[in-house]
Amino acid sequence: MMDFRPSPAQQLLTATARDYLRRHCPIELVQRLALEESRFDAKLWRGMAELGWPGLLIPGDFGGSDGSLLDVILLVEELGYACVPSPYVTSAVAATSLVLGSAEAQRKRILPALAAGDRIATLALVEERGSFDVATLAMACDGGRLSGRKLFVKDAHVADDLVVVLRDDVILLPRERQGIASRPLDTLSDEKLFAVTFDGVEVRADDRLAVGRDAVSAAVQAGALARTAEMVGAAQKILEITVEHAKTRVQGGRPIGGHQAIQHACADLVRDVDCARALLYTAAWRLTEAPASSSEKLTAMGGQGSEVAMAKAYAGEAALTVARRAHQIFGAISYCQEHPLHLFHKRIQAASLDFGDASLHLETVARAIGLEA
Repeated sequence: MMDFRPSPAQQLLTATARDYLRRHCPIELVQRLALEESRFDAKLWRGMAELGWPGLLIPGDFGGSDGSLLDVILLVEELGYACVPSPYVTSAVAATSLVLGSAEAQRKRILPALAAGDRIATLALVEERGSFDVATLAMACDGGRLSGRKLFVKDAHVADDLVVVLRDDVILLPRERQGIASRPLDTLSDEKLFAVTFDGVEVRADDRLAVGRDAVSAAVQAGALARTAEMVGAAQKILEITVEHAKTRVQGGRPIGGHQAIQHACADLVRDVDCARALLYTAAWRLTEAPASSSEKLTAMGGQGSEVAMAKAYAGEAALTVARRAHQIFGAISYCQEHPLHLFHKRIQAASLDFGDASLHLETVARAIGLEA
């Protein structure tokens, strides 16, 4: 039986996160950072590191907090609720998950700095086809030299290390290694994405992470689930500010929430958020809490990853629907730069595409239930 009730430690984690972000990452800070070139607040990141958040997935032996993926999901939901601009998902979840599967000597060398937030890593995965499907990767390291290009590399300008996923290898390279260059890509969101070019970059023996394709798939699933949590958190915030607006916006002598059409629209928002959260928690629970021998664990962690795919695909569509319906309820004011709704809308749009869009994940679900073309 699934028990989604958070443990006392998880309740403390989410309450601490909500309070800290309310005080140190108000929406005014997010609006200001969205207009800045770096879109990164080093002081905010340092505060998150002091709370131990970057090391949540990392064992205590390597300087981490001995947390679980479910703990991370609950935290990232709070980050989405506050629309926090940070490299947390790509560094503390996706890249860290890959390093966790490497040899012990590599874990000892890499993980303590990641856990302390002293180093930031980012995942370089997508190639010219623009797909997050690891089966489509073609880039390889020949003769100890790496050449090629990776696209949509998040926060490459603040990352210290690049975890480069190749066709048959995974390499961790310091960003300052000679031959690595990055170019920012134009985006509509407040996230910084880059095209990273490798021009005959030297690859040393200790740069290669001892991980297989299954570890890469698991890291991508963890990243997809974390971005799902971010969407759910953002959608929850949109729901709350929209309902508050419906209660206080007076038109024709009474609040607009008194009209049945607005009430039905708000009910739709609740349905979409709650359903997305249920799928998110189901996938996170099965990845974290189910017994190792159970069918739920095997289904979630197997090659299909159908629970993660269902959660990501549904949340991507549902959270976008929440944002669009909220714009309709707010009216013209929500389209202004000064109003925060556009920030949450853009963050949801970006998260829905990261680690695979709905179509990619629905293909995974179709294969899992035998609906292959």
